[in-house]
Amino acid sequence: IVRPTKSGLRQTIIKFLGAGTAAYIADLITFPLDMAKVQLQIQGESQGAIRASSATAQYQGVMGTILIMVKTEDSGSLYNGLVAGLQRQVSFASVQIGLYDSVKQFYTKGSEHAGIGSRLLAGCTTGALPVGVAQPTDVVKVRFQAQAHAGGSQRYQGTEGLQGLWKGTSPNVARNAIVNCAELVTYDLIKDALLKAHRMTDDLPCHFMSAFGAGFCTTIIASPVDVVKTRYMNFAAGQYDSAGHCALTVLRKEGPQAFYKGFMPSFLCLGSLNVVMFVTYEQLKWALMAARISRETPF
Repeated sequence: IVRPTKSGLRQTIIKFLGAGTAAYIADLITFPLDMAKVQLQIQGESQGAIRASSATAQYQGVMGTILIMVKTEDSGSLYNGLVAGLQRQVSFASVQIGLYDSVKQFYTKGSEHAGIGSRLLAGCTTGALPVGVAQPTDVVKVRFQAQAHAGGSQRYQGTEGLQGLWKGTSPNVARNAIVNCAELVTYDLIKDALLKAHRMTDDLPCHFMSAFGAGFCTTIIASPVDVVKTRYMNFAAGQYDSAGHCALTVLRKEGPQAFYKGFMPSFLCLGSLNVVMFVTYEQLKWALMAARISRETPF
């Protein structure tokens, strides 16, 4: 077993705090895109589910969705569920990104050379862990976003008990593990490739390119699971028996293309979120570590 050193523990804490702060900043900036993504994903649900819009309005594209929301409600509707979203993003990212290097070293028994298998295991582990703690914040965020255009009706006025807050845990664990694997492993691999090929140095342009590439790959891989997770968390009582039933219902009634509803806002959201988050995280990590070294170095 590799025991963490005092220095290693401090580095882990710095990465943990840096990841949470970076996620907070990134989510504030990209939240309207996430709102547009959710509206497009739930659009087309069968009668009895929440409608993403009124009976006549249909969302078309990212800007079209945002403009309709601002026109029918107001600009504040783009930030429905922001508090829960920020809580979710900070909780998830702190573990997913902040602990990724430590978990990767655990699987490689302290070796600096991690293979693709170790990276995937680390991504799955840190992706699944935060769902156990922060699942309720994800449910609340999705429901607030979906309720933005429920034809004026307020569906979530009361409570459903603790069980309601854990609705969709299984698809969310799967989604988060897949997204985290695709996101972090792709970022890790692209960054390593750029550095090893001497195309770039470990600075802002390298972080930008790695994050942008990771966002695109992640959107392609994770969109189907993300659509099912959003639909299942948002479904009306009795509509779906399970996440699998939800996926089959979507496939049967709307076709396979439904699993890529909201792909462009998903890509814009993930791509921009990744760029802001990873660039901010790398800069914060460097600044915090430099500040720690400066404090510990005697004059």
